[in-house]
Amino acid sequence: MKTPKVALEQWRVLQAVVDHGGYAQAAEQLHRSQSSVSYSVAKLQQQLGMPLLKIEGRKAVLTEVGAVLLRRSRQLVNDAAELEQLARCLDEGWEAEIDLVVDAAFPTARLMAVLKQFAEVSRGTRVQLTEAVLAGVDEALIEGRADLAIGAHVPTGFLGDPLQAVEFVAVAHYQHPLHQLSRPLGHNDLRREMQVVIRDSSLNLNRDSGWLGAEYRWTVTSIDTAVAAIKNGLGFGWLPRHQIVSLLDGGVLKALPLKEGQRRTALLHIMLGHPGNAGPATQLLADIFVSACDG
Repeated sequence: MKTPKVALEQWRVLQAVVDHGGYAQAAEQLHRSQSSVSYSVAKLQQQLGMPLLKIEGRKAVLTEVGAVLLRRSRQLVNDAAELEQLARCLDEGWEAEIDLVVDAAFPTARLMAVLKQFAEVSRGTRVQLTEAVLAGVDEALIEGRADLAIGAHVPTGFLGDPLQAVEFVAVAHYQHPLHQLSRPLGHNDLRREMQVVIRDSSLNLNRDSGWLGAEYRWTVTSIDTAVAAIKNGLGFGWLPRHQIVSLLDGGVLKALPLKEGQRRTALLHIMLGHPGNAGPATQLLADIFVSACDG
């Protein structure tokens, strides 16, 4: 790769000349002499081998080529400024990246709102988001793959604070045979039907959750797939209420009239993956989660 001939400062000077309407005005804004501003622009044009400005009356205006290059130069200067800001943040201990692991049952709309709020104050910190099911969150914490985690279980050796309660409801398609019985349902009614189960995403800490007494099961890897399967009449199962509220309101899904266990609640906790070494960006993201869920 060739070494650039033009310095970033030269592009910044050109931008000032255009933005402020002339060499004198640019010199005033940059706290430089007019001659140094003129020399910088002249040198820039010489190095590129083409005119970028032309004088019309008393005003310097861009040539057609100059307009194209000026647009690109603005992004170049902005990128350089952001890079310097990131370097300062890293020097202050601000993390370049956060590994965030979230239980798939956490409300997606709330998760996106939190990430959007964090992005506005992130100082360039990237977020690597992993959605996990059941013990998948535990495994990420234990293996050191999570800087911040949200899950239903706090593994041994970690501390967690209650964050978000998620209600699961036993449901089936409104035309499912279980609804045709038109009476309260018990264990024997369920065990004869197909249950849709969401597979634990952990490789080594598999932990079953909920009632698993059906003789026949569809096993899927995500809540979205479980919702689609049950919506299409492929079985019954327990789903997060917040993900199926429109299907319940529209009558596509109906809550099963169970004698017991129709609803269950999972309390999700927020946990730091490296409590003694959590950086300021991780702490800030955790605080935003807590504030969002308190509301």
